[in-house]
Amino acid sequence: MLHRVLIANRGEIAIRILRTCRELGIKTLAIYSDADRMSLHLKYADEAYRIGPEEPQESYLDVGKIIQLAREVGVDAIHPGYGFLAEDVALARGCEQANLIFVGPTSDTLELTGDKIRAKRAVEKAGIPVLPGIRKPIEKDSELVKAAEKIGYPVLMKSVYGGGGRGIRLAHDQEQLLDAFKPAQMESKTSFGKASVYLEKYIEKARHIEFQVLADQHGDIINLGERECSIQRRFQKLIEICPSPIMSPRLRSAMADAAVLAARTVGYTNAGTVEFLLDEKMDFYFIEVNARLQVEHPITEMVTGFDIVREQFRIASGEPLGWTQRSVKLDGVAIECRINAEDPYNDFSPQAGRIEEYSPPSGPHVRVDTHIYSGYEVPVWYDSLIAKVIVWGRTYPEAIRRLNAALEEFDVSGILTTKPFHIFVLNDPDFVDGKLSTDFVESRKIIQTMVQRQKLNRRSIEEIAAIAAAVYGQTISKTRSGNVSQSSSARPVRWREMRAEHGTRGQGRFVDTS
Repeated sequence: MLHRVLIANRGEIAIRILRTCRELGIKTLAIYSDADRMSLHLKYADEAYRIGPEEPQESYLDVGKIIQLAREVGVDAIHPGYGFLAEDVALARGCEQANLIFVGPTSDTLELTGDKIRAKRAVEKAGIPVLPGIRKPIEKDSELVKAAEKIGYPVLMKSVYGGGGRGIRLAHDQEQLLDAFKPAQMESKTSFGKASVYLEKYIEKARHIEFQVLADQHGDIINLGERECSIQRRFQKLIEICPSPIMSPRLRSAMADAAVLAARTVGYTNAGTVEFLLDEKMDFYFIEVNARLQVEHPITEMVTGFDIVREQFRIASGEPLGWTQRSVKLDGVAIECRINAEDPYNDFSPQAGRIEEYSPPSGPHVRVDTHIYSGYEVPVWYDSLIAKVIVWGRTYPEAIRRLNAALEEFDVSGILTTKPFHIFVLNDPDFVDGKLSTDFVESRKIIQTMVQRQKLNRRSIEEIAAIAAAVYGQTISKTRSGNVSQSSSARPVRWREMRAEHGTRGQGRFVDTS
């Protein structure tokens, strides 16, 4: 087993990894930038080292610094978490060259899965259904138009080396396609270092289903069931469910077999996720392999009882899985909400600043993965995710009710968060019925409806406040003129706990007009 591990990440995922390391008796080394000097993950680590200034390129994304530090302080392995360098070929290769264990797949596998076109070609050759598309980078307008006409609109433009929902553009016609070409290339270049894009068919009313796999270094691969990640905004996941409300045993078996075959085809080892789109006819298509730990891994842990990070360390140490597919049981339903420091009423604009008060929910089957605390300063430099609220229920309806209750308890003041969005979606009739799709937020005009209701609520509160003030003024006037006794039951009205859409202090929850 490993003895000393450097965690090349920050925030809640660094803390998540640290907790499993503690259970396994592994010494932990954290890194931090100048923006994270007061971050909670430093408190939990055995040792902490400054890696650079606030800018990610000079700190958390500096492969050379991280490898050099790992060699100087003497560690067995590096765990990259998710995001940042989690799927970086250079970091994995640097570990291999420095005789360090990279907690993830090999650099060769990362190179293959990181190239979306190569990965699609490989799994298609293995017989796995893949979306219709052009399996080569597109460089010119003329090539783009010709490719789209061949595929048929609507089409998705994607970065060849993309991930995390970035660098994707949807086009319903040639005008939208050409308008999106240069911006997509620029975003791809900024996010992934290369401007290459390709096209594939856009499936309307599709559901996003992914399978968690574990693969050891001895050829054994199992799956831990599926997660549904259809609630998205601009192709970025917001709410995840395990298992999917639409899944049947037959469909699960077919998709799981395809996921395991895809992992085997690309030579995958460690924990990873194979992602699919499911259309209205229940036909599924391979999207990509996410060669890392996923943000939404906790819901699989709650339903299966597996500690996926623990399994990552075991596999990285060379241990066999020790599990068969028969030993994997899906018990109940888990749902996760990603709480971001963003204003959902203002185009999800990022929020940075000091958290005045933080009060997390608790209770049976409630889990919160976070790195924030009262007084924490949310930096402007990094991802806006500040917490994940996860619940388990025996059934899908029970899990929704429990998550609603947990979100009511989740209280952050000082900054705005996406909590109101989650509450709104959880109470949407189609969500409750499990009628989900990747265009759920846009097609149901969730955000527009939220904004409209917020305006109505604010107007109602202002009207109530005006009425209360008028009643209070009349009461005082009558009291002073002797028309009403001081002992009368007609006293000033105190309006308390007027709940607005945001539902947290500092966001319009408590109104006292006395």
